[in-house]
Amino acid sequence: MQRLDRDVFLHRPTVVIVAFGVNDIGWGLKADDEHKKKYLDGVRSIVLECQKRKAQVYFCAAAPTAAAPEKGDESFLQKMCDEGMALARKLGEKAIDVQRTMRGIQLKVNAYNDKLKDGAKKITLHAADGVHLTELGQLAMAYAILKGLDAPAEVSSAHLDGQDPKRVIVSRCRISDILMREGRLEFTRLDEGLPFNYGLFYALHYAFVPVPEELNRYLLRVDNLPAERYELRVDERKVGVFTKGQLAKGVNIASATGDAWQPGGPWDAQAHVLKPLTDARHDLAVAKLLANAYIKEGPVPLQMALTAIRADEDLMNLQRLVARPRPYRYVLTPLKGR
Repeated sequence: MQRLDRDVFLHRPTVVIVAFGVNDIGWGLKADDEHKKKYLDGVRSIVLECQKRKAQVYFCAAAPTAAAPEKGDESFLQKMCDEGMALARKLGEKAIDVQRTMRGIQLKVNAYNDKLKDGAKKITLHAADGVHLTELGQLAMAYAILKGLDAPAEVSSAHLDGQDPKRVIVSRCRISDILMREGRLEFTRLDEGLPFNYGLFYALHYAFVPVPEELNRYLLRVDNLPAERYELRVDERKVGVFTKGQLAKGVNIASATGDAWQPGGPWDAQAHVLKPLTDARHDLAVAKLLANAYIKEGPVPLQMALTAIRADEDLMNLQRLVARPRPYRYVLTPLKGR
């Protein structure tokens, strides 16, 4: 989030993102002026309460329903959200048009579905009810919010020269211990942050949601390499094979892997470990909620709540441990006679 307004965070370090839950947009299928008034009153109340606490507000338009996206600008839901975003801006806060961004993705999905043969399974952002979001829909919403927060496209980049170890250009990372021998290039890279990965086959979603290009660019560029093809290993993990032309242009190695059944670089392996830890925190929160809802007698809800706080802190510390950037040793080895 390096591009966010630093002055805002200096004076108002708390940020509140206001977004509809998917159940809340269900009435967008049958919204009316009475509900719109309640909605706008709610927008004003939320913003004013946040301002009392000196919090910066990003007010989001609702996610779209499964209605035809090409007609979305004329929908009651979009027009109502336009008024809500305008009100938030008038009150001095920021707004994110989640709905229009997601409808752009819907159009891509529909174009893909139109080319499918009869009987083929179609891709969709929505469950059968036309309101709840699928996993792809959730990714599309997250993408829309992150773009609205002006999240940077680039995680970090490293630009080296295969003949000159002193020629190094970096962004959000550091390069050290460069070694050139027998046509091989080695160096150590330490990043300020790491790319996003979410497990095997998740990248299939990127055909519709442009995360790699617009949010997850983890770049390696190497000029003046003598051989035609190179194998890249990082901490002994195979990331892939690239031509010198690809490397001279720059490659996004965020999700690159030498084996589709295995994580690629160590950052990808860390992400594979991070995911179940994140899922565990979610499951713990759900268990606590269910205990409060269904176990009315005895000490279980209170004891669980107290224990869950400690367990959640432990899980959070594990997340931080796993997600922390660390130095990686890159090795580019020329491939001969292949």
